[in-house]
Amino acid sequence: MGSKSRQASLPIQGVAVLPQGLEDIGSQELQALGAKQITPRRRAASFASDMACFYRLHLQCRLPFRLLREMARFHCDGRDSLYDGVQQALDWERWLHPSMSFRVDVTGTAPGLNHSHFTALQVKNALIDRQRDLWGQRSSIDLNEPDLCLHVHLHRGEAILSLDGSGGSLHRRGYRAAVGVAPLKENLAAGLIRLTGWDGSTPLTDPCCGSGTLLIEATAIALQRFPALHRRFLLESWADFEADLWDAEQRRAHKRQQPTNKAPRILGYEQDAKIAQQARDNISAAGLEEVIEIVQADFRDAPAPEEDHGVVVCNPPYGVRLGDSSELQELYRELGAVLKKDYGGWDLWLLSGNRELTAALRLKAKRRIPVSNGGLDCRWLHYELNRPSADPIPQEN
Repeated sequence: MGSKSRQASLPIQGVAVLPQGLEDIGSQELQALGAKQITPRRRAASFASDMACFYRLHLQCRLPFRLLREMARFHCDGRDSLYDGVQQALDWERWLHPSMSFRVDVTGTAPGLNHSHFTALQVKNALIDRQRDLWGQRSSIDLNEPDLCLHVHLHRGEAILSLDGSGGSLHRRGYRAAVGVAPLKENLAAGLIRLTGWDGSTPLTDPCCGSGTLLIEATAIALQRFPALHRRFLLESWADFEADLWDAEQRRAHKRQQPTNKAPRILGYEQDAKIAQQARDNISAAGLEEVIEIVQADFRDAPAPEEDHGVVVCNPPYGVRLGDSSELQELYRELGAVLKKDYGGWDLWLLSGNRELTAALRLKAKRRIPVSNGGLDCRWLHYELNRPSADPIPQEN
């Protein structure tokens, strides 16, 4: 494509920015919602869509951090070509009036453009100079709540200028005012649940539920609840925004929502009273208090489930919330013992950031999926919990 903006009638070229390790399942989500020409990339997936699908992705996707709409590509071998390319990339008289604030995000490098903050400054200068030529006025910069969010990616002598449709990260659902220590991001939690294949037809339990993120995201998937329906998107103020199409996609998402009586038993245990209350507050903010039960109790004191099959999900501490390694080793040993004794016939999915601690479970993983949790290399481990037997279970990291 040349340096001019894409016409609304042509397919949108977009990029979904994803958690590391969820590129494939993130691509599957894009496909399920109607996107085409999907290519998984590192921490992202590129795609093509029409405008209706692009709106749908914003309203219904659970896994991306951001959804970017490519607007222009141009040659960039340094400061001067970046400046000229930005000024010519879009009809700025239409897209960025001085009454609007904006923000510039940058990834990648080019000769003389090795620091994102410096590159963003060059983009900002090009836009402000263009505005002064047009109006004799300039926009203000707003890093937190801009009217327009621009994303520039530099790679191999080319610059790609995109618009960020949300402005803020899509992982922030709005229900989690209260979180525990080192919380799991909501979109990563949703991706982990998707990887389990749990469809809401069987019970779900988290024996170390913390602030409840895994349970909330799982329930939202099962009941087709879309938290993005309650937020405002920057794309609503874009120059080519189609209000009727947007309203139609909002109605479409609302119609997919299922009543709370469709959910199976969903249960979490948390021994810390304060964190258990945080989980209840988050669940209430998500509108799921009728579905998810939080019990303030140590998992070791919890009764065995009545059901003979279901799914256990767990993100136990691996060095943050509890003390030294010996305490954590004991926690994992006892967790493994309880799961083997009480949850025979269930499937366990456990997020591990420590191989030594995982070995203390004395369970054999059937599947290991690499994921990144806050920059920490982790594994999403799948175990089939068999009925207790007299034979020793082999230890495996």
